[in-house]
Amino acid sequence: MGQPTDFGQEGIRPRTGEIVSGDLLVAVGGPDGSEARPCPEGWRPEPRRDRDRRQDRHALGPSPAVGPLALGSASDLPLLDREADIARLVGRLAEGRSVRLVGQAGSGRSTLLAAVAEAAADVAPDGVVRLSGYHRTAADLLQDLFAATHHAPGYRPDPRTLRELLAQVGAVVVIDDLDIAEDELDELLASAPDCAFLVSVPPDSPALPVGSRLEDHLVAGLSRPACLTLAGRLAGRQLDETERAWAVDLWFESEGLPLRFVQAAALLRRRDLAVDTLVAAHEDRSHVFGLVKEIPEPDDPAVLEDELRRTVPLPTVAESAAPAVRLAEGLSDSAQAVLRLALALGGECPTAPHLPALIDVGLGESALRELVDAGLAVSVGGHHRLTTGAADLLAPHYTPGTVAHGAAEHFSWWVGHGSVTVEQIAAEAEVLVGALVADREDGRPEAVLRLAAAAAPALALSLRWGAWERVLQLGLEAARALGATREEAWFHHELGVLALCTRADSRALAELESAVALRAAFGDPRSGAAGRRMLDLLMSEARQLGAGSAEPAASGRRPVIRAIARVPGKVRGLRRRGEARRTAMAASAAVLALGVLGTAVGLTVSGSDPAAGQKPGPGASVDDGTLPAGLTAGDSPSAAPSTTDSPSASESAADPSADPSGSHSSGTRKPTSTKSGTTAPGRPTGPTSVPTSTKPTSASPSASPTTTPPSSPPPSPSPTDSATP
Repeated sequence: MGQPTDFGQEGIRPRTGEIVSGDLLVAVGGPDGSEARPCPEGWRPEPRRDRDRRQDRHALGPSPAVGPLALGSASDLPLLDREADIARLVGRLAEGRSVRLVGQAGSGRSTLLAAVAEAAADVAPDGVVRLSGYHRTAADLLQDLFAATHHAPGYRPDPRTLRELLAQVGAVVVIDDLDIAEDELDELLASAPDCAFLVSVPPDSPALPVGSRLEDHLVAGLSRPACLTLAGRLAGRQLDETERAWAVDLWFESEGLPLRFVQAAALLRRRDLAVDTLVAAHEDRSHVFGLVKEIPEPDDPAVLEDELRRTVPLPTVAESAAPAVRLAEGLSDSAQAVLRLALALGGECPTAPHLPALIDVGLGESALRELVDAGLAVSVGGHHRLTTGAADLLAPHYTPGTVAHGAAEHFSWWVGHGSVTVEQIAAEAEVLVGALVADREDGRPEAVLRLAAAAAPALALSLRWGAWERVLQLGLEAARALGATREEAWFHHELGVLALCTRADSRALAELESAVALRAAFGDPRSGAAGRRMLDLLMSEARQLGAGSAEPAASGRRPVIRAIARVPGKVRGLRRRGEARRTAMAASAAVLALGVLGTAVGLTVSGSDPAAGQKPGPGASVDDGTLPAGLTAGDSPSAAPSTTDSPSASESAADPSADPSGSHSSGTRKPTSTKSGTTAPGRPTGPTSVPTSTKPTSASPSASPTTTPPSSPPPSPSPTDSATP
């Protein structure tokens, strides 16, 4: 059957297209699933470096807002007390060293990363490449680095070609939120040897191994004056004495983490709103309703405001240590609705264009900005997510309910829409995964199946293959829960194609065989044809040797010799074919040699002089037992002087080069006889009769039954057998 699209929703159009993965051309979204085949010559894109991009923009790669607008990036916050860190990090990057930023959650690693990226714009010849490591694998990051430095849309090179291309890049690579395993980190660094890396990692990341290319740089908290200045700037005014004392206590408790003072400034702004409400109420009582008793008021309104401010208490240190709940209570209705949606999606906030369809919020940009200003959300890549720890604090107080139940239907339609670009889909990849996880936890496998089947082809075309694999796994789990055999086979098939493209051949074999077996059990062998073609490609000689392996090594192909060595069955087949060819060639050479020998015999016969009384051939024996003239009974025929033989005949009989096989032939030797009447060793006793003719003819190989094969050497005559001097 075709791609599963009939899950009770009309109008879902799966996205289709073609991409090139290594030496494979992958057709995504076919009627029976994706299908790969060897890429034809001339179809593989030729990556080229876009040197003009560096002149227009120092930071290559995806901007913080890819596709839909994402507001409130970390670089919007004021940077204080980091001058020494910036100078030290830029100096290390200029020396070609790679640095890893470590620190507590909320220490300002992303802000420092952005500041260093701006300061190091002219350090490397290829500028600065800024990437997001949030939920990216090492393969995804290498693909993002390739896409940022080369122009080759729809092309995902194989690992060897990718390393060759990235080896020519000399840039400062800045990666935020990097969270990959140690071996993947080593692969990432080794693939771009001429790049200097500056990465930030989560607080619980393990220590670097001995001999690592990276070196740690601790991002500590800010100093006390910097924290007070930061709180005043974000609050929009100078702090009074009471607020300064409160901020100092917070500095001691938080060790100067900038995020805590961002949230503290939001609490101060909330307090200012309460003070403004009191001032407005006081003015209304005085001027609108009037006072029963005149109360003296200060002439300066600022003095009145300060007096009313003292009536509004500041948060306690305990409330300031975990202010998420108090901050959420002061949000607007639209911001609280976005917050509930983000909690339902596992902390991921969809971009503003999706909010009207999901939660009926018209001003989504303002709601997202409000969450960022409150320190409850940050920008990552092309969307927003809740800050670390905020989801755990808010989950008991804000139950998601059914707020995310329409997400699967909306995103299933959105990913297949023709106006949506693959870059926009890649920016929303984590939101799509969050919607799938939310539906799975709510016990809605039908929605998971619908969204996974629609989103998988789109993520494949966007080259976000880490998210593509997660979506396929979630869809496969939902299909098993529903007992949907056809859909389960489809997800197995897609996972097999993914493994085939990533050169995980053993996994591809298992997934494709499962898909073919399930489709056969379902009674639909036609749809299993695509899986069988993938299995044939996997097991074919072209796949094992690598298409185009005879190209130069610079094209990134695996050597043919190594590929053959990995397939012993192919080697045995090649050996059998080689032995058969060698046998046929040997037989042909034998026939040719026999023909040459027969020709030599014929030339010898034709070269004798019949007028001198000689027999036609030197090797012919006389049937009546008489000897030629001039010989006695004790002489050998070879001892008689031959004066009538032609020079060519004698040369052909004496020169072994007359035999093209390079060996003496018994058909050209004159028979010798001993005095006892016996033949030479190895010869049969009795006279040997050779058919003669009155006319000299060229003997064919079949007419010389007594000749030995050209590969066998002639028998050596005994010293007593020959009377030749």
